[in-house]
Formats: sequence, C-alpha cells, structure tokens
Amino acid sequence: MTEQQAQNEPKLPTPTAFSYMLDGRGHALADDPQNQLKESKSKPVRGAFQWQHFLRNDERTRPELLTLAGDQFVVDALTAAETRPRCTVHGDGALLILRGINIEHGAQPEDMVSIRLWITEGRVLSVGQRPLKALNDLISAMARDQAPKSPGDLVAKLALRLVDEVEPLVADINSQIDDLEEKVLDAVAETSRGSLADIRRTSIVLRRYMLPQRDALTTLLIEDLAWLKERDRSRLREASERVTRLGEDLDAIRDRSQVVHDQLMDKRAETMNKQMLVLSIVAALFLPLGLLTGLLGINVGGMPGVDNPYAFSIVCALLLAVGGFQFWLFKKIGLV
Repeated sequence: MTEQQAQNEPKLPTPTAFSYMLDGRGHALADDPQNQLKESKSKPVRGAFQWQHFLRNDERTRPELLTLAGDQFVVDALTAAETRPRCTVHGDGALLILRGINIEHGAQPEDMVSIRLWITEGRVLSVGQRPLKALNDLISAMARDQAPKSPGDLVAKLALRLVDEVEPLVADINSQIDDLEEKVLDAVAETSRGSLADIRRTSIVLRRYMLPQRDALTTLLIEDLAWLKERDRSRLREASERVTRLGEDLDAIRDRSQVVHDQLMDKRAETMNKQMLVLSIVAALFLPLGLLTGLLGINVGGMPGVDNPYAFSIVCALLLAVGGFQFWLFKKIGLV
C-alpha cells in the first residue's frame, strides 16, 4: 500500500475503554459513556453477558478490575507489564492472553500487541494498552447486530480475527522470500543481505508468539467450562489450526531464509575464489619475470651485456618469451 493510499484510507475508530451488554441473540447495548467503567444496569436476560474493556495504563483500571474480578491473581495477570500468550483456568473462569498485529502508525507489525481476557459465564473483562484492529472489527460487527452470542463466541471470534490479521503479513513475507530465492539463482541480480535479515527477524518474532498462542487456544479448547459451547469449541479449534498452519509457514520461512543465506554466502565465496584465482595467476606469471629482472639488477661485477648496446632489447625479448611460455603452460593445464 502506498503512502497516499494509506492517507486516503478511512481511519477505523480506536476504542479506549468501553462496556457493552450483549443479550446472547446478536444484539449489543453500549453502556452510558459517562459510566464506561461501571457495571451495566440493563435488565438481565437469560444468556446475556457483559463485555468490559480497560486500558492497562489507566489508573482507574486496577481498582475496578479488583472490584469486578474479585481475585488478586486475575488482576495481576491482566495488568502485568510483560505477557506471553497463555491460557490458565482459575475457578469457573479462564485467563486468556493473546497477541495481535500492531496497527499504530510507524510501528512494526510484528511488534505484536497483547490482549488479556478474563472470561466467566456472565462477564468478559479485557485489558489492552495499544490499538488492536480485531477489537475495532468486533465493535463494527456489534453495530451491525452481529454481536457474539456467548463469552465463548466472543473469544472465538476475537481469536479468528487475530489470525486474519497475521495471515496477510505471513503471505507478504512468503512473497519476499520467493523474490530473494529468484535473485540468488540469477547470476546478475544483486541480493541484499539486509532484506534477508529483516525477513528472518520478522519470522522469528512472529513465530515467538504464534506457537504459544496455538497452545493457549488448544488449552482453552479442551477445558471443561460450562460457558464454552460446542460451537465455540469448533471455532476455537479452527483458530488453533490456522495458528498452527501459520507457525508451520513461519518455520518454513525460517528454513528457506537459511537456505537463501547459505546460497548467498556460496555465491559470494565463489566470486571471491574467482578473483583470488585471477590474482594468483597474475602473481605466478610475474614471479619468474621478477626473478629474472631482479637477478639482472644486482650491482656486482661480471654482469653480461653491460657493454652491449642491444642487451636491453635482448632481455625484453627474453621476458616476453618466458611470459608467453607461462601463459601457454597455464592454459594447457586449465588454469586460464
């Protein structure tokens, strides 16, 4: 995407802290914006649940989470400074930490953003620090009356959208490594080691989060939780399989990058060997010639041709003859 296209593309709303009451039938009701961090006062409906999202660096977040979750372990996990994808069942709820593509302007996409969730039957608490496109997509879907119908459905849809964000990035990396492979095979084209290093770094960082994310989704999938329905398990299974496939693609990219790196080093070594061979041949040609001229240049008595006016011409002809003989000999044995 060009810079002009990026500027013309409509900006998605970036949610900060919000609260929704979902009725379990595909409809969502946003709480009063003035009371975003308070529990919804909507009339309870069978199958309804509340989704509340908080900013990790907001000073109000921790006390509100402690009030809503009522567990110090859960609050510490939701507000931790550093996290990795994981799933931990705690009581009748599940603590799930996932990662998504960084959509902030100027940020590296592989610098993935964490989303932390505490899921129970009647409430989902989520905590984030930076914008996440998957949250924007879910909010847009809720505005179209396509809200998740259960806490498990919300987690499954979020996980699938996070995978949707990563797939184009992995496909783009695959395309880049394809181009590098073609350039390596082309004897004329120049291959940048910097581009190869960027691809390897991106694939390593993505793989660092994709494999634990697969394990987290698989753990949630197999847990016996009352609020996790069979349909939700099917979607979580689909998300887990897609994350597994992405992990396998990243493994393949890493291996292909290593092969391209080895080919690039072989190509550079071959070029250097050819240059060294030329230098060696030139040195071999001039070694006997230098010996002869050095021998004739010694400053002692008895040097032949000192009084002969044709001595210099004779020496030059001798050097040409020796040089010609050497060239013929090297060519015959295959050095040139």
